Amino acid sequence: MRISDLAARSGLSTKTIRFYEQSALLPAPPRTPGGYRDYPEQAVARLAFIRDSQGAGLSLAEIRSILVLRDSGQAPCAHVTALIHQRLNDIERRLTELAKTRDALNGLARRAALTDPTSCRESGICTILSSVREKPRG
Repeated sequence: MRISDLAARSGLSTKTIRFYEQSALLPAPPRTPGGYRDYPEQAVARLAFIRDSQGAGLSLAEIRSILVLRDSGQAPCAHVTALIHQRLNDIERRLTELAKTRDALNGLARRAALTDPTSCRESGICTILSSVREKPRG
């Protein structure tokens, strides 16, 4: 099948398909006598696998490592399981960081609600974001 047909069936652009070929995610197909790429039917399933793997948060390098195992005749299940656990750990770590950031932003929002813009001094940039606030003179 020609690249335009593969693009239509996979929902990907021809540019993306060529990129996957150059990135060793999709084997280079044989060429027709006229020089056109002639993709095998299994290329559709491989591109769907790549898209689904990206949807699960795997990087192209991680996807390539899975495909290399499969292409060498090995079942990549143990490797995929390890990648999934690694990705889950990364997400848990990021969620913890995001929760800390949310708490900090909530504190700044409370501070902003209590800040009178007319009391801002020219010597500072922004009292809302300053880590040490000057006490108002009274």
